[in-house]
Amino acid sequence: MKRILFLLLLICAPLMGQNKALFEKANTAYNAGNYPEAVSRYTEVLKNGEESAELYFNLGNAHYKLNHIAESVYNYEKALLLDPADQTIKNNLEFACNMVLDDIKVVPKSGLSNFITTAISVFSFNGWAWIAISGAAIFSILFLLYYFSIASKWKRVFFTVAITAVVISFISLIFAFYMKNDTQDREFAIVFAEEVPVRNEPNLRGNELFMLHEGTKVQILNTFQDWVQLELANGSTGWADKTSLKFL
Repeated sequence: MKRILFLLLLICAPLMGQNKALFEKANTAYNAGNYPEAVSRYTEVLKNGEESAELYFNLGNAHYKLNHIAESVYNYEKALLLDPADQTIKNNLEFACNMVLDDIKVVPKSGLSNFITTAISVFSFNGWAWIAISGAAIFSILFLLYYFSIASKWKRVFFTVAITAVVISFISLIFAFYMKNDTQDREFAIVFAEEVPVRNEPNLRGNELFMLHEGTKVQILNTFQDWVQLELANGSTGWADKTSLKFL
């Protein structure tokens, strides 16, 4: 087992070093205003199998500087999936979305539903999972302190904090699984074509309902051959050519 891990380390180490060097060169190119080279370098790192919120964020910034609407929105969305609590990513995504021609009004959710969604989106799935694990660990330690403590005062303190920790851990676990299931159940894509007609049927004979433009985010409801049924934030649905979209 140790030999296998050692061999894996020997294989992966050069690639990790190569990705780091490419990432630094991309940052240098970006800071020098050479945005096409920065895009090329960041993309090469992605092709090497490296993924991170910072990488997608920087790539989104480079595309934004080049006025690549769809590419910048796509990469900011990818960064936000990995780090949903990052306000800078959210701000830059908003700037990129302002360049999108389609002005789609979001259907407001009910007060309770909106509160739950906002609360859950504070952390990523990994973030909630780590909070749940930390809460369980704290509960275990405090329960042992409560069990072996002699003074009744400290027993009450340890017990109260331990119960609080286990409640937080339980809620975080629920949020983590809710977020994971929600992510798995819902699939999104970004329009990459300059214009794409949305029809009422998955064929060219279908009536054109409306037109979408590059950079618009859509939710995928269904697929049929080379067509996808999509839904917009305002609730509008229809069928569009699958090749005009890039899935997140």
